[in-house]
Amino acid sequence: MAVTQIPRFKLAFLAPRYWLLWLGIGIWRGILLLPYPVLTQIGCALGWLFGHLSVGKKRLKVAKRNLELAFPHLSQAEIQRLLQENQRSVGMAIIETGMAWFWSDKRIQRWSKTIGSEYLQQFSQKGEPRGILLVGVHFLTLELGARIIGLSRPGIGVYRPNDNPVFDWLQVRGRMRSNKMLLDRKDLRGMIKALKQGEMIWYAPDHDYGRKNAVFAPFFAVQQAATTSGSYYLLRSVPHCAIIPFVPRRLENNKGYLLTIEPPVTLNSSESPETVATEMNHIIEHSILQACDQYMWMHRRFKTRPNEQENLYH
Repeated sequence: MAVTQIPRFKLAFLAPRYWLLWLGIGIWRGILLLPYPVLTQIGCALGWLFGHLSVGKKRLKVAKRNLELAFPHLSQAEIQRLLQENQRSVGMAIIETGMAWFWSDKRIQRWSKTIGSEYLQQFSQKGEPRGILLVGVHFLTLELGARIIGLSRPGIGVYRPNDNPVFDWLQVRGRMRSNKMLLDRKDLRGMIKALKQGEMIWYAPDHDYGRKNAVFAPFFAVQQAATTSGSYYLLRSVPHCAIIPFVPRRLENNKGYLLTIEPPVTLNSSESPETVATEMNHIIEHSILQACDQYMWMHRRFKTRPNEQENLYH
């Protein structure tokens, strides 16, 4: 199902069961009025708090295991330093999502810089339309990265509807500020149609979405990581679309954000889902290494195994 406009606000959203959520949204929006350097301190504090909650401790344990599996050459001290930085980025993700959904265009532009815009512009010329598969990954800055790109070229976002109707309304409202429309991440036909029409699709094939519609391919040091086969079917259906990776990175010392749009990538082979998944994982690895501490390592990336009895997260 495609979302082409901001959904209407419903009076049912004001029901008592949503009052606590509305209170949280109000506090969130109020905090976002503060200067950016203050927001970074709040974000780091939220990351510290997250690490002391039971759910945070569980997620940090998953992140640590992922780092050990992906980078077996790193020492425990190096992994611990990376984990601490990642924890701070989790807190900043709350702030950055709010920035993406609520900040004005002017304020976003003040705190961000984009390099590589010419790689998108070259496919905006008149003539036969050529779709763009904008390969993003699940950085903790992903919402803000999409908003920054949308300031210069709105595209089509891919999302998962939220079970809470109020938060889903807020999510769609926020993401429609930088997108022409939104597609459910399961809507492969919708993505293919949009690419054929010359649209730009934000696409993140880096997570473990389960055994269905997946193949096993190398991902960093893990030789058999469940990887979506959707990339193969997209590229087989729209073989001439441009594949362009991008990386939204938070800079140090309160300098804001740098969004890097990479040159178009050509896959060497599209003969099978496995070969496409392997090459797409190489693209993803290159992106992650540019801001490793800001990646969503708390997702159980290696939960689906060829041997269903194997569990890497004991």
